[in-house]
Amino acid sequence: MTTHEREITEPVDLCLPDGWLNPGAVGWTRRPLHRGNLRGWGRRKRWEYWGIVTPRHIIGLVASSLDYAAVNGVYVLDRDTRVETARDVVVPLARGAVFPDRSGAGTASVRGGGVTIDIEQSASGSAIRAMAPGVELDVEVPLPEGHESLGVVVPWGPNRFQYTVKDVGRPVRGRLRLESAEFTIDEAESFAVLDHGRGKWPYSITWNWAAGSGPGRAIQLGGKWTDGTGSTENGLFVGGRLHKIGDELEWSYDRADWLRPWRISGPRVEVEFHPFHEKAARTELGLVGNETHQCFGHFSGRARADDGAWVDLDGLTGWAEEARNRW
Repeated sequence: MTTHEREITEPVDLCLPDGWLNPGAVGWTRRPLHRGNLRGWGRRKRWEYWGIVTPRHIIGLVASSLDYAAVNGVYVLDRDTRVETARDVVVPLARGAVFPDRSGAGTASVRGGGVTIDIEQSASGSAIRAMAPGVELDVEVPLPEGHESLGVVVPWGPNRFQYTVKDVGRPVRGRLRLESAEFTIDEAESFAVLDHGRGKWPYSITWNWAAGSGPGRAIQLGGKWTDGTGSTENGLFVGGRLHKIGDELEWSYDRADWLRPWRISGPRVEVEFHPFHEKAARTELGLVGNETHQCFGHFSGRARADDGAWVDLDGLTGWAEEARNRW
């Protein structure tokens, strides 16, 4: 089975010299090939989000620059006790934020308001260190040989566009220290997910995102923000290989009860997501704001690989979310 979208196989600049979208950058990749050469100031977004799932915890790290501010955070959910440890900070004018223009290479770092996140990236993987009140994280995320990710450029127009890399089902190892205890993160039972973003966004946007990982399989699904652009961010991973899914998907969930099952469907996707915890976040900064409902849970259902075979997704663990932004 094939997708209508164009696969890019050689390095390419995201932007033209004038800062507008390079038409040759529109497409998808199996490994990061885009250089996020954003120019200018104001409406340009850069971020690295790492989500980590272990048998005991779910961890979320956000390092971002929105030009006028850096919005950074460290989040830990204890899956046994349902206790959340979280610290979110806003740093005016994104002072101290450093982001490389390529995914998987260079250093990304943010600091301020009691939160420090450092991400060292190389061809062999990423080393992540994060500190916030009551939390210290030190992990390695190896990049296995032959492992593929999904990179996509979403074009709303020549001056509004986003490049995203969704890297799902990465092994992760290291340690997590909370005020209560220190925990070892064992790569045999834990998974990491990267959301790398570089782009120039519309003022108001809504998106859905779901990612689930398990031994030998992973799923990446998106919706709303890509609708009508000709690009999608949907993919199935089997043994580390990407099976690109080019269909726009139908998302069904209850905004009055986020913990009810979610359903995500399309010609190659028949997925149900069963939440066990909701993380709600709201930010209001005058003209800008965010409301995100991120639910953690388990997946069931199936997705179709490139050869037409259906792959069972039962038991994958991860999240599904809705985010509404004015930014």
